[in-house]
Amino acid sequence: MNDLLKPFSLHGKVALVTGASSGFGLHFASVLARAGARVVLAARRTDLIQAEAERINAAGGEALAVTMDVTSSDSIAAALDAAEQAFGVVTVVINNAGITIPKLLLDLSDDDWDKVIDTNLNGVAYVTRETARRMVAADTGGSVVNIASILAERVQKALTNYAASKAAVVQFTKTAALELARYNIRVNALCPGYFQTELNGEWFKTADGQALITRIPQRRTGNLDELNGPLLLLASEAGSLMTGAAVTVDGGHVLSDL
Repeated sequence: MNDLLKPFSLHGKVALVTGASSGFGLHFASVLARAGARVVLAARRTDLIQAEAERINAAGGEALAVTMDVTSSDSIAAALDAAEQAFGVVTVVINNAGITIPKLLLDLSDDDWDKVIDTNLNGVAYVTRETARRMVAADTGGSVVNIASILAERVQKALTNYAASKAAVVQFTKTAALELARYNIRVNALCPGYFQTELNGEWFKTADGQALITRIPQRRTGNLDELNGPLLLLASEAGSLMTGAAVTVDGGHVLSDL
């Protein structure tokens, strides 16, 4: 490997991806495996992540599927126990699990609010806390990458719960980074803009979807591969002096005129 690229390698690392059953998480698991990590795919439903783990193993990588509910500390601990038994202590954490319940504020129920906050914010906090405790106990150091959103900086109607959760994730990232730096644990956030996935591809073909694209300075949505570089920078030793950062990847969307 070119010496310039060696710091981006994750060879010998054990990486956890939450919400790995679809979208960003499914993509990230493959990227981390290709970068040399042993990958632990976590989700509440294990059928989809089991299939992806098998694909990674068949391609010559190492992967394990575990059941994890990020809103439950007991579930997180059990999943990490299984990961450690198979691969060792997790030292790269991609906190990707997230949901959205798009409704106007006046129509949001308490349950609608709580479900989004529980998964998007509490889940990030609980997973970071448990994995960091284990890194500290093993004296390994590590890297935590929290998947936030440009909605931590900008706003969109019908997403008050989601935007609030992602803004909180960015501030949580900074505070956790400050506390964990002494243990050589870096904590950063990745703030994607709009990327087409199987969940939103059809919507982007609608008039509303096309209108949104025109407001992005680069006049297009992102391709998932365009997150590979930022992800590996934050996850690997290539970003060894970065902690508490929030890296935006959005085609300039947050720069657009209000």
